[in-house]
Amino acid sequence: MFIGIIGRKNDDKITFNQEIIDVVKKYNFIPLGIIVDFTNNSDREFKKIKPLIDLCSGFILQGGSDYYDIDILITRYLYQNNIPTLGICLGMQTMAMAFNGVMDDIIGHKSNNLYVHEVDIDKNSKLYNILKKDKIMVNSRHQSYIVQTDLHVSGKANIIEAIEDTNKNFFIGVQWHPETLMDENSILLFNNFFSKVK
Repeated sequence: MFIGIIGRKNDDKITFNQEIIDVVKKYNFIPLGIIVDFTNNSDREFKKIKPLIDLCSGFILQGGSDYYDIDILITRYLYQNNIPTLGICLGMQTMAMAFNGVMDDIIGHKSNNLYVHEVDIDKNSKLYNILKKDKIMVNSRHQSYIVQTDLHVSGKANIIEAIEDTNKNFFIGVQWHPETLMDENSILLFNNFFSKVK
């Protein structure tokens, strides 16, 4: 089965996170990298790549620097069709922005350290049901943050760190990078995500 990964625009290149590819392979799924023409009209581009999206049983929305209108269209399609979706860093932010989100710049949240700060997990969330913890330590490599969104906020530090829709099969976004940590909490999160991919 395929796990979709949308390429991120990085200057004049389309890039894919090798750590995410490695995680997908570790769980015996096939990563399907989808290359998007970000210069094309977003509606036309979505129609072009929709057959590839429909091949995928789940999606990981990877981190990056910027999101585009096409990312919002894809995210809403995944949501509407209840396709298991895990958003990471910018992927989480894109999920939030697809549902009346507001984003702003932030300073002091980009670090190369493996663990940077705690996140408080909402006990009334799927994320808590997965991790069984109300506090976890995470890394931090982002320059923007979500101020608000219509999605349920399942994790907070001094900012929103995790979001979800509790009514969906799996629609969870996290601000940190579990694919880098690959600690107990990361493995629980990935285990649950891949278990929902059928």
